[in-house]
Amino acid sequence: MYLFNFLQITEQQELPGLLVNEVGGTHAVLGAHVEFLKTHFHLITMKEFLKSKPHLSQKVQAVYIWWHKPTIDQELLKSLLNLKVIGNSGVGMDHLDLKLISSFGVKIATAQHAVSNSTADTGMALLLASARRIVEGYQIAVSPNTEHFAADWLGDEVSGATLGIIGMGRIGYKVTKRAKAFEMKILYHNQNQRAEEEEQAVGAIYCAKIEDLLQHSDFVMLVVSLTPQTHKLIGKREFELMKPTATLINISRGLVIDQDALVEALQTGVIKAAALDVSYPEPLPRDHPLLKLKNILITPHLGIKTDKTTLKITEEIVASILAALNGLPIPNEVIP
Repeated sequence: MYLFNFLQITEQQELPGLLVNEVGGTHAVLGAHVEFLKTHFHLITMKEFLKSKPHLSQKVQAVYIWWHKPTIDQELLKSLLNLKVIGNSGVGMDHLDLKLISSFGVKIATAQHAVSNSTADTGMALLLASARRIVEGYQIAVSPNTEHFAADWLGDEVSGATLGIIGMGRIGYKVTKRAKAFEMKILYHNQNQRAEEEEQAVGAIYCAKIEDLLQHSDFVMLVVSLTPQTHKLIGKREFELMKPTATLINISRGLVIDQDALVEALQTGVIKAAALDVSYPEPLPRDHPLLKLKNILITPHLGIKTDKTTLKITEEIVASILAALNGLPIPNEVIP
């Protein structure tokens, strides 16, 4: 449950200013959320702010980052004289300089509870679609050239297979609950081992060494945050440790994988397939070699993109911003 009591703010003469990238557009807050936001804030777009910076610089008390926009840099922070809090719509922090923001005395909040189920669903959807060759199957089924369905056109079994999860935070643990329903054997590698009762609840086995997980998994799913430690975590060496029949699934960040090494691994059969909801950059250049491979499935960063989840994210961020502006403890505050 979110702190909805913060959402019931009293009527006031002037609502606090909330800076958003744009309203209506490619990098805009969702149109369906605008009226909700307007009940609590005076919305100020980046275009409006830059046009009337002297007038608006004191009015902005909070920033809402939706899909990594607006960009928070030193110049912007210096110009926002009364900024108290930044609400980030996802859980990934790699686009934010947390130490810089903190040095200006600005708090940061994220929507970590709202995103977990939707992102875990996306991970399992990619795993199932890749294993059972759903996209290829659809293309065959609707092709005007199809006269029969080949009996030897086969996919991979998911039930009973071994899933290795790298990163066992909220989302990773949600994935294990879904995988358990498919009677999968679950291995996981994480900075810290989960409590024994949590492991037993889903039948997860901890691998202190990532090498052990890679060598024994039929499917490897990446659910880590992008940090200096996880940058290109999976590269040539890691691919060579994986089974040649294995599939890699990435629902974290594109830079967690060395994409050049992934191209080579897929082209040469070092691993069987990959399913990616993220890449670097996004979208990939139209001539990128990954787009030419048949043993890869790529989706356009669908992780949190459902009506229900995006609304929950906005509600959660609004609750955190209002808490910060009222001097109350901030739900889901990020500590640099």
